[in-house]
Amino acid sequence: MHRLGVLREVARHGSFNRAAAALRFTPSAVSQQIAALERGLGVPVVQRSTRGVVLTEPGRMLVDAAEAIAAELSDAQERIDRLSTARAGFTIAAFASGGRRLLPPALTRFVAEHPEAELTILEREPEDSLPLVREGRADLALAYHFDGPPPVRPGDRSGMNWTPLIADPLRVVLPRTHPLAGRARLHLAELAAERWILGCLKTVDLLRRYAELAGFELRISCSATDYFFAQSLVTAGVGVALIPEISLTPGLDVVAIPLEPPSPSRFIGIATSRRHRGPAQPYVDALRGLLSEGAVMSEVEDG
Repeated sequence: MHRLGVLREVARHGSFNRAAAALRFTPSAVSQQIAALERGLGVPVVQRSTRGVVLTEPGRMLVDAAEAIAAELSDAQERIDRLSTARAGFTIAAFASGGRRLLPPALTRFVAEHPEAELTILEREPEDSLPLVREGRADLALAYHFDGPPPVRPGDRSGMNWTPLIADPLRVVLPRTHPLAGRARLHLAELAAERWILGCLKTVDLLRRYAELAGFELRISCSATDYFFAQSLVTAGVGVALIPEISLTPGLDVVAIPLEPPSPSRFIGIATSRRHRGPAQPYVDALRGLLSEGAVMSEVEDG
């Protein structure tokens, strides 16, 4: 299990050096553990190169097995821990803008209906919240993905379920004084000459792909990690931005305009565990229902 744990970190970070930093080992110790694992198996589990390491097919099989074993051990530890406490703990991981817009209305009803639940709320992006659910360290994650398949697919080996909640279309945010600010809709190609402000680093590949479809090369003036900051820079005239609808901030001197198809969107959903069905399961079911109900009401109001 120790060597499998080392292999999981190597797979997660893509290099011995970064895995060593995460484990607080030396790179040499990590390399020795992987070499010992390969000797025991009789086959290589990673391919080494100057740019890092990638898993071989046996390596990927081992990491899948390691994830399942770690989840089962975490579940056992969680159930043991809960035997020693009378408090009903319930841990939720949520990304910031979704937590700000979707979570509070659902939690208001949840807290009124389940006053005995001891809530812990963690602000986490999906790349961090989904592993927390998979490993049993969070009971529910409010997460998102951009265009493409959801991060949890039916029948995969992650041990998780994905409940879609709402589509969150990205809007073009312009200064109110911009020549195109009065338009009801825009084609992305009409913004080919603009400089762009990113409110989330994960959107750069998405925006670049749509810019290529529209026939222009993306020019970036700022790469931020906060949508409010990005909108503030738009207000200042630094550039324009592509912001998810639920992350728009009222009161700023900007306008948010829908894009003509093809247009990017963010998809918000709930990740829960199929394996960790302990004392918190009634809370998981209750909050999932409240979030789904709130998402339907939000779509009706927006419509």
